[in-house]
Amino acid sequence: MTQGERRTPARRTVLGAAGATVLGASAALAATGTAQAAAPDGTPGRGHGYRSLPVPTVIGHRGASGYRPEHTLGSYRHALDLGAHVVEQDLVPTRDGHLVCRHENDITGTTDVADHPEFASRKTTKTVDGTALTGWFTEDFTLAELKTLRAKERIPGTRQENTLYDGRWTVPTFEEVLEWAEEEGRRRGREIWLHVETKHPSYFRSLGLGLEERLAKLLRRYGRHRANSPVFLQSFEPSSIQRLAKLVDAPGVVLLSGASSRPWDFVEAGDPRTVADLVTPEGLRWIASYAQGIGPTLDLVIPKDASGRLGTPTTLVRDAHAAGLILHPYTHRNENAFLPADFRKGTDPTAYGDAFGALKRYLETGIDGIFSDNPDTALLAAADLAVDA
Repeated sequence: MTQGERRTPARRTVLGAAGATVLGASAALAATGTAQAAAPDGTPGRGHGYRSLPVPTVIGHRGASGYRPEHTLGSYRHALDLGAHVVEQDLVPTRDGHLVCRHENDITGTTDVADHPEFASRKTTKTVDGTALTGWFTEDFTLAELKTLRAKERIPGTRQENTLYDGRWTVPTFEEVLEWAEEEGRRRGREIWLHVETKHPSYFRSLGLGLEERLAKLLRRYGRHRANSPVFLQSFEPSSIQRLAKLVDAPGVVLLSGASSRPWDFVEAGDPRTVADLVTPEGLRWIASYAQGIGPTLDLVIPKDASGRLGTPTTLVRDAHAAGLILHPYTHRNENAFLPADFRKGTDPTAYGDAFGALKRYLETGIDGIFSDNPDTALLAAADLAVDA
């Protein structure tokens, strides 16, 4: 199968993954041997690259962040337990150059750093990608210092149950995650796929903490630098993916935010193009010259109207597939606060809405995968889609 070919979900593949999630039976997934999603030994994606993953691919967003504090080994492990095909990591550096897993370099809301009087003087205001932020930042801590902190829930007002796990895990390094993935792979008898993002790469390069070279070195050390390695490399800055493409052969994904926004590296370079320009057929062909996929916000797939309800799908899926690109949009979450208005239930923003209804609309567009804080929900929605096909 060539890169540009479109594939439809394999019913037994998706149902097998969902069955393994619901029943807790890993054998259910292994029993779904299809040419699309499984190697001869029945393990999805083993040694066959990203085109061998189930479609739609369910990516555990920052792990299983709907149930555990994000970017902790507990969140990553729970995502696998729920059946996620891929688990995401966001990378930022420490002062001494180690890559650690945090959604942002500002760790004020995701660690207990504010409770450490020895670090009170580290609180500061910085401008990151044009935005002024006040807090504590990973680049001001050595790894040893960062390891004295404990992770906590980022949005406790919305996910109060997740606060049960506050303080249970430290901030993991990416090397620890690579070692964990190898161990989990041996235990589960399959490759553990990772979706790795370089955060604010231009900003960190300006500090002498370039991310791409450090990331490539670790990928090579753990044998995840090849075209068929079980890893995606993603960034909101196209130049970061271009740089990585020169260092390793692992598949790259360009993340795309709002249509009117500009990637920060474009801002710094004086490139006038916006995301709206990048999602045109011409822009997608340019991305395809160095990357294998895009990660658009879901609003670029199905925009919302003025009331927040889903409208008519755009041509992005069709156009991206025509350029040979896969699509991994972000982010599905179950809570009303994060759902389109027409799929909310009741008035409590923290309550679950009609997540399955919203997922059905998104998956019907033909996207190749989806980032989800609730991977078990996304897997069941994919199974529903396969049954209806």
